[in-house]
Amino acid sequence: MRKLLPGMLFTVLTLSSCDIPLNADIGLPPPETIAASPVKPPSAMEKSIHQQINQYRQSRKLPPLTLDSRISAQAKIHSQNMASGKVPFSHDGFEQRVSIIRRQIPYQAVAENVAFNQGYSNPAEQAVEGWIKSDGHRVNIEGQYNLTGIGIVKNAKNEYYFTQLFINRR
Repeated sequence: MRKLLPGMLFTVLTLSSCDIPLNADIGLPPPETIAASPVKPPSAMEKSIHQQINQYRQSRKLPPLTLDSRISAQAKIHSQNMASGKVPFSHDGFEQRVSIIRRQIPYQAVAENVAFNQGYSNPAEQAVEGWIKSDGHRVNIEGQYNLTGIGIVKNAKNEYYFTQLFINRR
């Protein structure tokens, strides 16, 4: 079963949520192999989102999520593809992203939140607040996951694209 919630538009903040169980038959050809690139440390904004999400989870008596660079790499690629216009603001390619992650990390469940915003003094805080106010996104944030990856890209129009993947590692 695949759940895809439609994007939500908040003035200039847009959000979308998606999750897929491990046993879903997605019927896609195998994804292209992506050459490993050097692992980059998370940006200050990515660290901020990680901290905000874990603070929220702690307030709900949920365990913190561990930030994983392999998952973040896939999140970053998706944010870059949205920011450059290669794919629309959406979950396009979700199945391919999780297939690549599955080869590196055995997991039981996976979900994804994406956001877009522009014109805020603290874009990361705005994205997290939007996700928490949205039932579908909040379900992902509060889900039984233990790993996460976060990728944020700002394009030439000063638009921020956010992708956060949630993984429940086996």
